[in-house]
Amino acid sequence: MNRHMHLSNRNKLLFLFLQLIFLTAVVKAQPSIYEPMDLNNVQSSLDDLGRMWTFDNIPYDYWKKQYNFTPTKEWLDDVQKSALQFGWGCSGAFVSEDGLIMTNHHCGRGYLKDIQKEGEDLLKNGFYAEKLEDERKVPGVYVDQLITIKDVTNEIKGAEDLGKDDNEKAENRKAKTAELESSYSKETGLVCKVVTLYHGGKYAMYEYKRYTDIRLVMAPDFQIASTGWDWDNFTYPRYELDFMFFRAYDENGKPIHSKHHFTWSKNGADENQLIFVVGRPGRTERLNSVEELKYIRDKKYPATLLFFNELYKAYFELFETRPQQESELLNMVMSLGNARKSYAGQLVALRDAYIMARKTDFENKLKEKVKENPDLNKKYGHVWQSISDVIDEYKKFDDEANAFKMLNFGMPVYFKIAQNVIEYAEQMKLPEAERMNAYKSDSLKTTLDGIYPKEFDKELNDKLLRARINYITGILGKDHPVVKEIFGGLDGEDAVKFVLDKSSLVSKEKFDEFIKMSPDEILSSKDPFINFIQTTQPKAAELNAKMNEITNTLDALNQQLAEAVFDVYGDKIPPDATLTLRISDGEIQRYQYNGTIAPGKTTFYGLWDRYNSFGRKLYPWGMHPRWQTPPAGLDLATPVCFASTNDIVGGNSGSSAINVNKEVVGL
Repeated sequence: MNRHMHLSNRNKLLFLFLQLIFLTAVVKAQPSIYEPMDLNNVQSSLDDLGRMWTFDNIPYDYWKKQYNFTPTKEWLDDVQKSALQFGWGCSGAFVSEDGLIMTNHHCGRGYLKDIQKEGEDLLKNGFYAEKLEDERKVPGVYVDQLITIKDVTNEIKGAEDLGKDDNEKAENRKAKTAELESSYSKETGLVCKVVTLYHGGKYAMYEYKRYTDIRLVMAPDFQIASTGWDWDNFTYPRYELDFMFFRAYDENGKPIHSKHHFTWSKNGADENQLIFVVGRPGRTERLNSVEELKYIRDKKYPATLLFFNELYKAYFELFETRPQQESELLNMVMSLGNARKSYAGQLVALRDAYIMARKTDFENKLKEKVKENPDLNKKYGHVWQSISDVIDEYKKFDDEANAFKMLNFGMPVYFKIAQNVIEYAEQMKLPEAERMNAYKSDSLKTTLDGIYPKEFDKELNDKLLRARINYITGILGKDHPVVKEIFGGLDGEDAVKFVLDKSSLVSKEKFDEFIKMSPDEILSSKDPFINFIQTTQPKAAELNAKMNEITNTLDALNQQLAEAVFDVYGDKIPPDATLTLRISDGEIQRYQYNGTIAPGKTTFYGLWDRYNSFGRKLYPWGMHPRWQTPPAGLDLATPVCFASTNDIVGGNSGSSAINVNKEVVGL
């Protein structure tokens, strides 16, 4: 909300969101702590693989039996076209006929700094456009509306089958996908994308209408939109108003007219009432084999979690000591906190004996059904052992492949400087005529001036260096040759000091002297950052090629596994999430946790209880001054968040929760 907003407008807005109940979590019943559990008798269910249904495969019989609800074709078409997806990966929806779009605050908060005016802090204080002309265009933002779904399985599979091996099949698939997307786009004038379902058991062409003039209408302040910050994210009970409104404009600069849009429920939804979440869930791996899930559990996710943990520590330390950058750093802390909590939660699930027992039971039953059918056994009987063999290959290479990756995200600038210095030295060893243009005489000074950044946050980069070293050392161990040579076999602050003391790239003054050396002297200098790149990147390229080859083989095997699931169970099981539109059914429900019961809905009472119980401090349950005292007339018993059995995952952020009347009951 804009701090200059009139009181009457503020009250109107308050009444608007009091009509909403905000979705925060998916709840799936786990065994009660009061009931004994025998892991040897755990039984799987097809429901374990979720309820993220595609709009061309609606479970009519299941919905009729479970909820006594059968949607019409018109109902589904309207819901499909009311939903939207943002280009950066979030969901949204039209919620008025004049192009108003609703999504989560955390989906759009990264753009607030780009559109604020001098003296404003839109992230901290919020924004509200009282008139259409006050709405602010957000550069680079677009939304896509799914118009049509067409099956292109035969075309893609036909191209795949022409390949002689897994690598050639993968190349053929990519080429055919590009060809189809191009031809469909030219034919329809829409944005057309091939979607892979069941790991390649099915392919569909999704045709989108794209809106590129998107303007911000309203955003609440950061603290009320993310109350509890990273601690209350991906958990429940929860208390926050995580919403944001945009509007789509046409090519003439007028708000679009949308026939398809959700309307508003005045009363929300009751417990055990059917609701739908409509949006684009990101990626799930529910069809993966038990063997691959164990690999993810034991190797892949622990390394990923280590990466985000180290980055989180670096930025949180800065947040605590730089109040002048509060909004900027808190946004980064929140984003990294999202990532690490997501992977931590998935690891908790993968390490849960009950969950893995259900997955193992499902796989064993699938193997039995395949084995019982001679045709299926001939086609798929080898898949599980083959996957196990491929996973064993992964394990030989993945530690160094991960440790040596030069990821741009979270990379301290020292490594980028070193890369540029190496390129400079290698280019200067060539005759001038053979050098890249940037290293020829007339451009050389400009190129050298641009290698060392003019604005250099040393404290931040030293913390990012510590994070990178701890990540590499955590994966490879202190006895690995690279760790010993480059980092002195150390980690943490000791390793940072060891590296910086030996480097000539830690200040502009040292760099200016260093760059005066001959190319051969630079390349043989053993500067730690240059040495790391020279030592690891040739090996990284080799490992990357090997890992890509293994991945193509695993993808082909996972495609066969998904086809086996499809051949056995058909469309009773929805495909894994693929960053494309889905509709998920569920109900608001309370549930047991930690020996007590979580309510199906939380209320505004809890918001102020958290604020006061944790000492009214800024982090993590602080409140903007406008919220520190409950607004006059606010009924604190009003629901603010709810828990439901809808099947959602990252990417569903911004999805509308609707009732059978296509009315919004949550977000």
